[in-house]
Amino acid sequence: MSTLILARIFNGAGTSAISLQRNRLAVFNATNFNLIRSLSVPPPPGPGGAKVFKRDKPHMNIGTIGHVDHGKTTLTSAITKILAKQKLAKVKEYDEIDNAPEEKKRGITINTAHVEYETKKRHYAHMDCPGHADYIKNMITGANQMEGAILVVAATDGVMPQTREHLTLAKQIGIDNMIVYINKVDAADDEMVELVEMEIRELLTELGYDGDKMHFVKGSALAAMEDKKPEIGEQSIEQLMQMIDEVFPDPVREVDKPFLLPIEHVYSIQGRGTVVTGRLEKGIIKKNSECEVIGYGRQHKSVITGIEMFKKILNESQAGDNLGALLRGVKRDQVRRGMAVVKPGEYRAVDHVETQIYMLKKEEGGKNLPFLSLLRGHCFCRTWDCAVELNIVGKDMIMPGEDAKVILKILRPMVMEKGSRFTIRDQKKTIMTGVVTNLLDDLTPEERAKLEKGRTKKEREEMEKRMKEIEEGFAEKEK
Repeated sequence: MSTLILARIFNGAGTSAISLQRNRLAVFNATNFNLIRSLSVPPPPGPGGAKVFKRDKPHMNIGTIGHVDHGKTTLTSAITKILAKQKLAKVKEYDEIDNAPEEKKRGITINTAHVEYETKKRHYAHMDCPGHADYIKNMITGANQMEGAILVVAATDGVMPQTREHLTLAKQIGIDNMIVYINKVDAADDEMVELVEMEIRELLTELGYDGDKMHFVKGSALAAMEDKKPEIGEQSIEQLMQMIDEVFPDPVREVDKPFLLPIEHVYSIQGRGTVVTGRLEKGIIKKNSECEVIGYGRQHKSVITGIEMFKKILNESQAGDNLGALLRGVKRDQVRRGMAVVKPGEYRAVDHVETQIYMLKKEEGGKNLPFLSLLRGHCFCRTWDCAVELNIVGKDMIMPGEDAKVILKILRPMVMEKGSRFTIRDQKKTIMTGVVTNLLDDLTPEERAKLEKGRTKKEREEMEKRMKEIEEGFAEKEK
């Protein structure tokens, strides 16, 4: 039985068009759709058309990370409210950020939401990452796009599981710029707030940050939203944004490289075509640029006929921009999250790479058991994730805290280059972080067939027996 989806797509003037989609379950994240909202209708001619993005300030991608219910989305909304008073933002209410039906129902962020605002110094794209453990995949995608992060920790709870995991991922991905916002200080006494700060500084130091020198802001995002207690409400938001402007350096962009746009979301705009959104990682994209869309073993040629960022038209987009690109001649079902829009002939999807990997220790959020060669894990790189087989070069296993040369066989060919960073997860834990050191020859048809088929029953039993022996050996040592 066909599924009927009624999607209301709003144009810049506020009028609505109705799009009916049959035989497809489409879930729109409206905050991402706001990146490309005006692409849904052709702009009217003349000066009354869609706004053109004015690049008169440095652009930076930042975001909120931290445990579920610690106030990341409330803080994001509060930032827009306080900056709106200076005409540097449009107020985004909580419900506009957590906008998907399931998010509203459960009261948690599931998708990474995108919000735009400015300070007197910079233009910011702000990503509000999900804190719930079930949606860590979406958090990794959001964190991969960040050049600075606001770690939100509730004074009522202190460090919680996703506080540690988000910090671990941020460090692995390479987010060095960070400020801590201790939220809900009005619900805890001064001694508790001080203890929470000490706990966070210790965790930061443990994970490789300079905990002693980390900048902290203490306040209440809810108080800022409700215009209460300005000393911990509005003033804390002003202090936070001033600190971000002063502490975070302007990002260095790879604008001289061929363009590379990892796809985060895909939308079908009735009568216009297919729109992809994401952060332009490298290069410059101009309107009417020829491109290729590659990944998951697919390759499609196209032309970028429109570019927008937060509902403003761009004739040219630079590395670092969070944008929406309208693709000509590509159907919605030909493109998916994790693929990349690239300059023709400059990048390739690979399934066989040489890497240098570090295995996290238990205290770093990893495991206390070794990882055997030829086991499988789940690789996260940019916006894609895929099963991989890990062949540890020169030894049978890698211990927590060790690094090793590892050959990855990727289940589906994906875009990677020399220097690409990635993480490996297993059983809902991030266990490894790595960097690509060399691109190897593609897998042969026979190797690919074996990888797709997986291990035989006998091979699985032998591997399980070996792992059991190792676990028993470790248990004996701990007695």
